[in-house]
Amino acid sequence: MKWIKHPIGERKAIALVAHDNRKDDLINWCQQHKDKLKRHRLYATGTTGHRIQDSLGIEVHTMLSGPMGGDQQLGAMIAEKKLDLLIFFWDPMNAQPHDPDIKALLRLAAVWNLPVACNESTADFMFSSPLLDDAHERYVPNYEGYMNERT
Repeated sequence: MKWIKHPIGERKAIALVAHDNRKDDLINWCQQHKDKLKRHRLYATGTTGHRIQDSLGIEVHTMLSGPMGGDQQLGAMIAEKKLDLLIFFWDPMNAQPHDPDIKALLRLAAVWNLPVACNESTADFMFSSPLLDDAHERYVPNYEGYMNERT
């Protein structure tokens, strides 16, 4: 597979998602990183986004609720290369009714080589990286040839 460089600016588009049992954890994490978060464009699924916006007083672009299509909206943004990071505090101990949507979101992040944090430790590592506030290039797969073979 060939890879192409995709430019990422200093101001990142960051998706924030949390299952119901992890929303408070994500909000606490966001409060700890508020100064860094407010320098970037934030996107979130419905309830999570509204709670973060209310708690932190910073703008969050909200999608639909996850089970109503919000996970898929974020997945489309990944495929369109409109997101730069995904922070998804998921609950591995409870089944989710929209589990196929969640798997699809994580699959798209892997397909498009998007950095993903699924817990506080990984999100902390991601946010301590100098790449968070610097412009850089992310390698994404060049699927043009793949698409031409399939049509």
